[in-house]
Amino acid sequence: MKNIALITGGESSEWKIALEGAELVEKSLDPSKYNVYKIVLHDGHWRYTDDEGNVSELDRNDFTLTVKGVKIRPDYALILIHGTPGEDGRLQGYLDMMHVPYSSCGFVSSVLTFDKSACKHALYGTGINLAREIVLNRHDRPDPEQIAATLGLPLFVKPNASGSSFGVTKVKRTEELLPAIEEAFKESDRVLIEEYIAGREISCGVMIAGGKEYIFPITELISENEFFDYDAKYKGLAKEVTPAQLAPELVKKINRMTLDAYKALNCRGVVRIDFIVKGEDPYLIEINSIPGMSAHSIIPQQARQIGMSVSELYDIIIEDTYQCAK
Repeated sequence: MKNIALITGGESSEWKIALEGAELVEKSLDPSKYNVYKIVLHDGHWRYTDDEGNVSELDRNDFTLTVKGVKIRPDYALILIHGTPGEDGRLQGYLDMMHVPYSSCGFVSSVLTFDKSACKHALYGTGINLAREIVLNRHDRPDPEQIAATLGLPLFVKPNASGSSFGVTKVKRTEELLPAIEEAFKESDRVLIEEYIAGREISCGVMIAGGKEYIFPITELISENEFFDYDAKYKGLAKEVTPAQLAPELVKKINRMTLDAYKALNCRGVVRIDFIVKGEDPYLIEINSIPGMSAHSIIPQQARQIGMSVSELYDIIIEDTYQCAK
């Protein structure tokens, strides 16, 4: 049996969302195959709590836990953290140094997929449609009139490195730009301003494991709000339709772009890629290298549509990424 460190929580605004997904994954993992140690990483601590409520701090010097006097070194890390340090490559870099195989994209791929602007630049020349953008650093002095003239209104202001739509604003008037930029800087050191593309919001899961390509059924996200924001994602203010009602040729186009992006960024494990579809043209919006795994999350929905349970999904991921690390 493998000793699995299920690392969850994190240091971003999304840490509680990660805990919800970790609860489902922990229950789904086959106890005949894995001993699971759920480690909550938050506020500088890496804590494991056993069935009796005893708390152990992971020793980061050698990646070990001492549980009831017994020292345990997990064989494998299953990462379920949204935002830093799980999606931005920091945790992957540490695990690489500790020679511990893990479930997600590697260090470089994680850095690229988490940085929205860098991700888009890495995809230039692949034939994938991308929204026009302006990137701001903290020392920049943005000119709202110039930004509006360049990208048009409405437009989106986003943290360049964040998730769950924290700090994202749809800006309709020039005077709203500076407050939106300030809000985005609360979540990230750089801000991405993108042109608004009117269309259908869709999401497609993808994974390559054991030499096999898995492209999950597409989900359409129909929000009651202006866009698929935090409330739409987590407070039931959106309808998620899986599989999305799309023309077969459009499905093929989205599937091709999804797979092309996964390969171009050298992704690993299961990844979710979000698009806006304008007419017959999909525009890639972002790549989620560690997608949500709570009961209402998109990847579990898509997996169920092809008859795959969360347990089976992680069996495939663990087997593939564990073998690849050897």
